[in-house]
Amino acid sequence: MKKVLNYLTPALCVVALAFSVAAFSKACSDNTQHSALNAQNSTQLPAGQPVDLTYAAEKALPSVVHIKFVQNSRVQTVDVQTDPFEDFFNDPFGGFFGRGQGQNGQRRIQTPRREATGSGVIISEDGYIVTNNHVVSGADELTVTLHDNKEFSARIIGTDETTDLALIKIDSKKLPAITIAKSEDLKVGEWVLAVGNPLGLNNTVTAGIVSAKARRLGANGVESFIQTDAAINAGNSGGALVNTRGELVGINAMLYSQTGSYSGYGFAIPTTIMNKVVDDLKKYGTVQRAFIGIQGQDVKQYVDAKKASGEEVDLGTMEGIYVAKVVDGGAAAEAGIEPGDVITGADGQKVTSFPELQEIVAKKRPGDKMTLTYLHNKKKKQETVTLKNEQGNTRVVQNRDIDILGGQFREVTDKQKQQLNISFGLEVIKVDNGKLKNAGINKGFIIQRVNDENMKSIDDLQKEVRKASTGQEPVLYIQGIYPTGKKAYFAISLEE
Repeated sequence: MKKVLNYLTPALCVVALAFSVAAFSKACSDNTQHSALNAQNSTQLPAGQPVDLTYAAEKALPSVVHIKFVQNSRVQTVDVQTDPFEDFFNDPFGGFFGRGQGQNGQRRIQTPRREATGSGVIISEDGYIVTNNHVVSGADELTVTLHDNKEFSARIIGTDETTDLALIKIDSKKLPAITIAKSEDLKVGEWVLAVGNPLGLNNTVTAGIVSAKARRLGANGVESFIQTDAAINAGNSGGALVNTRGELVGINAMLYSQTGSYSGYGFAIPTTIMNKVVDDLKKYGTVQRAFIGIQGQDVKQYVDAKKASGEEVDLGTMEGIYVAKVVDGGAAAEAGIEPGDVITGADGQKVTSFPELQEIVAKKRPGDKMTLTYLHNKKKKQETVTLKNEQGNTRVVQNRDIDILGGQFREVTDKQKQQLNISFGLEVIKVDNGKLKNAGINKGFIIQRVNDENMKSIDDLQKEVRKASTGQEPVLYIQGIYPTGKKAYFAISLEE
């Protein structure tokens, strides 16, 4: 077939040329009005014609920045299993004194300085930049380099691990902010450009098409990826996915590869999700995430699983979301949705998969209303639900800081470790008005575990306070020990 086509191609070109000459001759003999009409129509290219991507590249490149990540060297205490043979050679009499038995121990290590690079997109003239959470997470220093090689130190405004997005800012004005388009208007097969700094090659543009929409990979909590075959490699993370007008439609986030390098597909977070996350991080410091209050899976996955176990299922459709569980007190439960129902639409949009529903819900906040279309016993129904936060209400979720505890802390000393036979902890060195005082925790108490996490540093405590304050249960379960050796347990609510 390939050989036949090769022979036919020259002939087809000759025929096309003949028709072109004939058409040109006819156009020349027509009147002026007819010629003007032909000229007007010729500017409207039919679908499938080649697209000039130079305009999109020129427009988008100045808005994409290079981000350098630095994490300084640290001294950490790590748990180790001692080697009895190594102990014997270092101290041949150690076994007689209770050592050299392969016991657990601790060792202080110096972590190396870490550097990495990524990309970001300028979304406002006053210095706000969107990137991936994994590009900036854990950074001690962030340096942003603009398209004209000017450098700025950046600070983190907020991050969202659930969507892998982060908002950072530099102190500058009149920056080349990118134009943001609606990612829901993208069509499969449409040309797009990936702009970023892959593999140390700054200001790189690659082209491809939208291969699919609403992809779910299981990498993040909320996913509705735009899939593209534009080449994306390490360093592209946080860069721009733009349409042929140079408008932002997604933030490049990850590649699908067994080698760690580009092998066919990349994935971007759509601007529909990005816009909401950025807005929340600016206003609240944390994302106000709304929930319908269901657990389930795509209908096809559910039906296929049942078939594999020998059961035949007829839900009345093969598209939508099968509701396996309804959360008590959640939005869906209050609206009367039951296990076994199938959600087929949301706010007038057809829903065929979980990522599609997640993308629609991701634009909402707790307290917003949403119209759900669903099948109950194969009969179509429609209900309006009031979305709630993860804590089961519609209040604004506050990203609490360690200051809410009303105390000051320090890591326990080696002497305290030896006296109390502990290996880590945070001593409460001062108690002011706040959550600690209300719970009855006094000065001198040593916090060892919070919500089942070891407290080895003040950063560990800060992390747990923030995590709990935005979680389903805003409570700190604290375990610790007093200087007398008495152990104690406390529960501290982080709600006002």
